Amino acid sequence: MNRFEWMEPASLESAVHGLGPRARLLAGGVDLLGEMKDHIALPERVVNLKSVSGLDAIEIGDHGLRLGALVTLDRLAAHPQIRHRWRAIAEAASSVGTPQIRNQGTLGGNLCQRPRCWYFRSEEHKCLKKGGDICFAVAGENKYHAILGGGPAFYAHPSDLAPALLVLNAQVRIAGPGPRGRGLRLRTLPLAEFYRTPAQRLVGGETLLSDQEIVTEILVPEPFGDSTYLKFRERLSHDWAMAACAAQIQISAGHIKRAQLALGGVATIPWPVPAAARALAGQPLNQATIEAAAHVAVAGAQPLRQNWYKIQLTQTMVRRAIRQAAFPEKADFVSA
Repeated sequence: MNRFEWMEPASLESAVHGLGPRARLLAGGVDLLGEMKDHIALPERVVNLKSVSGLDAIEIGDHGLRLGALVTLDRLAAHPQIRHRWRAIAEAASSVGTPQIRNQGTLGGNLCQRPRCWYFRSEEHKCLKKGGDICFAVAGENKYHAILGGGPAFYAHPSDLAPALLVLNAQVRIAGPGPRGRGLRLRTLPLAEFYRTPAQRLVGGETLLSDQEIVTEILVPEPFGDSTYLKFRERLSHDWAMAACAAQIQISAGHIKRAQLALGGVATIPWPVPAAARALAGQPLNQATIEAAAHVAVAGAQPLRQNWYKIQLTQTMVRRAIRQAAFPEKADFVSA
């Protein structure tokens, strides 16, 4: 690990102006510490965002939910109103890592974490994401890699919270330097516009954030229906998703009035599937409708040599998520 300057800003403005090309933010520190140990990140300055007050708030009002970027995953998983009204968020947070990681990891950190691809994390491989000229996963070990949104790199995005927030129509609020480098500039955009595929942004992060911008909070409107998040992983105790699905479903008189679906663990970004949602809307809630949506959800998938199984696995997760969101009274709260 390299030597670096430690900064504890007293305000969000100070934090923003402490950032730059050779600086990194510290929130929970779970992912950043791993990057620094693996020599993926070599910051000259680490800006501790936890010294800025007000970024760990949970506020529930008439217009929905406001979540500070520093809210821990454990708090999201345990919050009674979130579990009841925005169930997918609590289920996604509960599925992350171990109790120790959930106590330390933050919402903002989970949304902005870097790929878990073993070639990207290896000091011995200068892959495309690190400025090299080859994605080693294409001809290498690619069992856990993306089947959607790939090319020229094929890592799978690791966030659990992002698919859940996508189906709940969340927005992300971002702070950056103001005009001429003075003050703050705040902007808000749909979370669906926040991520970038490798074809859109290869080297660097997987979001549209500049090196002087910070995610400050997530805004989630009132849900239109019941939601859920389901995740398949090899190890139940602590693992990333091999395939995951978040769903929000509104049922009326036995028909699906409205739906939102998003996938995790199978694409280079958290992957909304609006075509699958359209296949559900206005249709009777029956096996044929669910099968049609599961088929549409993986349309366009381009699996690699070792991850063809993700097509069928993803379809299974879509089927289960639709049923669980449609009949929440029959499903136990999903925990890690």
